[in-house]
Amino acid sequence: MGRILARAMGLAMAAGLLAHLATIGAAGTARGDDRGAQTKGAPGEKKPVPPKPRIAVFRLAGDLTERPPDETFSFGAVGGTSLRDLVERMKKAEKDADVKAVVFLHEGGSIGVAQAEELRAAMGRLRAAGKEVYAHADSLSTRDYVLLSGVSRLSIVPTAELAITGLFGEAPYLRGLLDKLHVKPDFLTCGAYKSAGEIFVRDGPSPEAEAMQNWLLDSAFSSALALIAKGRNVTTDRAREWIDTGLYTADKARAAGLIDAVEHRQDFEAMLKKKYGADIVFDRKYGQKQQPTLDLSSPFAFFKLWGEMMGQGQKKGPSKPAVGIVFVDGPIVLGGGQASLFAEAGAASSKIRKALDQAARDDSIKAVVLRVNSPGGSAIASEIILDATRRVKAKKPFVVSMGDVAGSGGYYVACASDVIFADESTITASIGVVSGKFATTAMWEKLGIRFKTYRRGRNAGLLASGEPWTQEERARVQSWMDETYGVFKGHVTAIRGGRLKKPIDELAGGRVFTGKQALALGLVDRIGGLHDAIEFIAGQAKLTEYEVRPVPATKNFLEQLIEEATGAADEAPGVDLRFRPAAGETPSLVDLAMPMLRGLDPHRVAAVKDALRHLELLQSERVLLMMPEIAIPR
Repeated sequence: MGRILARAMGLAMAAGLLAHLATIGAAGTARGDDRGAQTKGAPGEKKPVPPKPRIAVFRLAGDLTERPPDETFSFGAVGGTSLRDLVERMKKAEKDADVKAVVFLHEGGSIGVAQAEELRAAMGRLRAAGKEVYAHADSLSTRDYVLLSGVSRLSIVPTAELAITGLFGEAPYLRGLLDKLHVKPDFLTCGAYKSAGEIFVRDGPSPEAEAMQNWLLDSAFSSALALIAKGRNVTTDRAREWIDTGLYTADKARAAGLIDAVEHRQDFEAMLKKKYGADIVFDRKYGQKQQPTLDLSSPFAFFKLWGEMMGQGQKKGPSKPAVGIVFVDGPIVLGGGQASLFAEAGAASSKIRKALDQAARDDSIKAVVLRVNSPGGSAIASEIILDATRRVKAKKPFVVSMGDVAGSGGYYVACASDVIFADESTITASIGVVSGKFATTAMWEKLGIRFKTYRRGRNAGLLASGEPWTQEERARVQSWMDETYGVFKGHVTAIRGGRLKKPIDELAGGRVFTGKQALALGLVDRIGGLHDAIEFIAGQAKLTEYEVRPVPATKNFLEQLIEEATGAADEAPGVDLRFRPAAGETPSLVDLAMPMLRGLDPHRVAAVKDALRHLELLQSERVLLMMPEIAIPR
């Protein structure tokens, strides 16, 4: 039996080796890219196939992420498309002589307001390079239209709905829900505009929060009007008239000048073939990397699959200098987080510190971009990340690029950079501190559970969740928060100094600004996206030929699986943000609330869930650098 097993294993290894060699031989061929194909002529002679003219096609479907997806076998939702990958593919098309035009097919999904600005800039570069940019859509919202108004020609299907109605946002106030759950919120803040706790303690915004929300929407609306006007070559007053008219049928949208044509997809493609020739290639996977496939008809398919995964796991050494990108994406949490193969935990301080230290040590990385897309979180974790950015900055050029949101702790980790890039619609600043707890004794009593508490020491129950703070305890917590707030303001004033246009106390206090407003106030330095930040810092490092490399490098399925099995991915305990209680665990507030929310407006349910996620952070972190629940336009 042992001999049979050994022989079978030997055959399996041989099959795997052959498959792996075949994989290596096929490596480097991009999907949909036939420019490297060869044809056979006489023996020993190969004739190159001339490249075919093509149209690069990009589908806008699903969420556009910040971090690049893991390589191969990403099981769909875990992978997805990243903003940087899409912009890089657009950049490749910009310089590719075989690409005669670019097409965007809008098929739903979610794109942030700042991400839309970055894609508009990439579209502008394509058009400046002489490439016509086309778009076709089944329906359009205001945010979609802000993006696609930048193309050369925009068409929609005959029955399309155009809800170009303006910017709409809403913030949930959960005090009534907490009352139903018999939970009493108790929150303190540093700064009248630091309104992150208001959604738990009030049933509507304070005057300061109301004023802040309005100045944010005013700025975002102004930017949206300007983008529409520029893209459609009309005045901003005309763009405002379009929005104030609101809903459009396809024909009315064309008559008003919002779009250029009404046509089905096949007619859209026929128009392109007529213009660029019947032999034009629609490259629907332009610039994408080749993905391994599994041939289920082969008895050795598994071994081929294994060989491909092993080959994907073998990283080649860097061949040229690089600009490294470290991502701070999601709520900032202390420790290592609990990311897994099928879920992400957020911006974990230990992992980001390790990535920044790696970027500082790696001699092939000549400059570093910190890409921040975070509403903040743990004050301690934010300080750890900020300190790591200083170590990078001491060794090589360093810059920050802000995404949709980079506020509170997201601004804290960014402020050490000498140059900060933000989009006009980026939500940032929120320099302030919030802390609080929830008194849950009445909730437990409703469930039939009573607790008997015992204390030794005057402040033993300070952080306990049974009762609200006493006046003495509130004073102690406020003093504790004030120290953190002073450190936060000190970092900003020490680093940005004379660039600030107002005294720090007129910029702080929890006030939130758009990137456009932050630039005028000296809180950021330039308007631009990730592409602009990369080009800027490459210039600072005097790089002409370089690659752009995420740090740490993305992992393939096999590497993730090994880390999951060995526990190598878990360097430190962290906060599980996935809200999936294990058997026997006490239900969280999310678990208690979800039966009441099931089947309701998904936008509102998502807002409530995001708000309740902040409560999970309060279980481990008592002082938070967390933004308020801004009514982000949709």
